[in-house]
This record gives sequence, structure tokens and C-alpha cells, in this order.
Amino acid sequence: MNDRVDESPLPDLSSDHSAAASELRMATFRLARRLRAQRAVDTMSDGQFAVLAALTVHGAHTLGQLADRERVTAPSMNRTVSLLEDAGYLTRIPDEVDRRRVSIDLTDLGRRIVDETVRRRDAFVEEALAELSPEERQALARATTIMRKVADR
Repeated sequence: MNDRVDESPLPDLSSDHSAAASELRMATFRLARRLRAQRAVDTMSDGQFAVLAALTVHGAHTLGQLADRERVTAPSMNRTVSLLEDAGYLTRIPDEVDRRRVSIDLTDLGRRIVDETVRRRDAFVEEALAELSPEERQALARATTIMRKVADR
């Protein structure tokens, strides 16, 4: 980043919802793309990392639960899980009561990958925030709450 403030005119978000939606979408996707580039394993897809992150946050899942959570088909999730398992990031744990049921959980390596990726992404945002004025940081703090509200709809 540089010291130059973007001097492009601000869109009128109060009345032109179409333009506001487009501006917000483009800015959000651009930031998301920059954040996704900050990862511990360059060869891991966003979908693969999403599975590791979901297991980190929500704990072990069955294949079907993971597929539902990530909104993909069970065969697609099975391929993703198999790739992650082959790489040593996941393990399949048979249920002691129902042998047909298998839980999928992170390995220690999988946890380290998630932790390092989160650390890199947080560092990227921290560096960007450090280059902003206090007023800009405050505006982003307010926007965070609003963006969560929109996302939770």
C-alpha cells in the first residue's frame, strides 16, 4: 500500500442501491481474493482449505455432514477428503458402535496448516490496517458489524 489516498468519487450508497451493491460486491471479492492468496500451502484449493477450516471450527464431521456444510455433493466431498487425507491433513475415524459410520477429523499437520494460514491472513489485514488513518480504521470497524449483518441474512 502507499500513502496516496484513493481520490475516486465515492458512490452514492444512500439512494442508488444497484451501484452500491456492485461497488460492495467488487470490493468484497477483491479483498477476499487477496486474503485467499495468503496461505500456508500454495497447492491447496480454496475448497480444500474450507474443509480444513470447517473441521477446525466445528469439529469432526461425517462425509455427509461436510458435504452439506460446504454445499457440495457427497461424491465431490469424498474426492476432496481423499486428497486431504492422502496429503496427511485429515484422518477418517471409524465409529466404535456403527462400523458403517466414519468421522473425518484434522491431523496435527492439518491443524498447523489452518493455524499458519489464519496467521498469514491476519498479518495481511494487520499490515493493511496499520497503513490506514485512525478514521479509516474506525470506519472499517463500523463496516465490519454491518457486513456481518448482511452476511447473516
